[in-house]
Amino acid sequence: MLAVVDYGMGNLRSVAKAVEHLGGKVLVTDNPKVLAKADKIIFPGVGHFGKAMNQLRRRKLLTVIKKRISEGIPFFGICLGMQLLFSESEESPGVKGLGVIAGRVKRFPPQAGLAVPHMGWNSININKNKRNILFSRIKNKAYFYFAHSYYCVPDEKEVFTAETVYGLSFCSALSKGNIFGIQFHPEKSQKNGLRVLANFLKL
Repeated sequence: MLAVVDYGMGNLRSVAKAVEHLGGKVLVTDNPKVLAKADKIIFPGVGHFGKAMNQLRRRKLLTVIKKRISEGIPFFGICLGMQLLFSESEESPGVKGLGVIAGRVKRFPPQAGLAVPHMGWNSININKNKRNILFSRIKNKAYFYFAHSYYCVPDEKEVFTAETVYGLSFCSALSKGNIFGIQFHPEKSQKNGLRVLANFLKL
């Protein structure tokens, strides 16, 4: 069973519907006991880093999420869900994230001619030197839909599976063992987004 973590942030139902469209069985839940039995977990999110961490604590989800990651089940962070994998974010100084990926989350600096948030279609440059399970059958420079003001800065370059340029080059996808993360929204990215989700379902 695939579980989508419900912590009150983001397009939970949109992600679940995309998975159902692909034939997957999915349950949107904030029940720690259900998450403890899931075969795979999707961790989506749209919103504020600090508020999201507060919701995870309030719903008693932090312990079970870290435990499932340590147990090695496929774990997929999307947008804010990817950012929460890190230790800290400039969006919420002093608030600790999950800390399962070393690094931090930074805000896009002012850049001439570029609005913040970064919103709309942009391409990804897939790391050809890393086994990119989520990008199987997806061409390099494929386009996906983004909506974010902050971007992830992993300490380890080895975790990068894709980068995107928006004034500066940033990590738009990562993987480390059983942990996967993407900054874009697969549920809004048409056939390429569905392919990413389908690849995760096959794990």
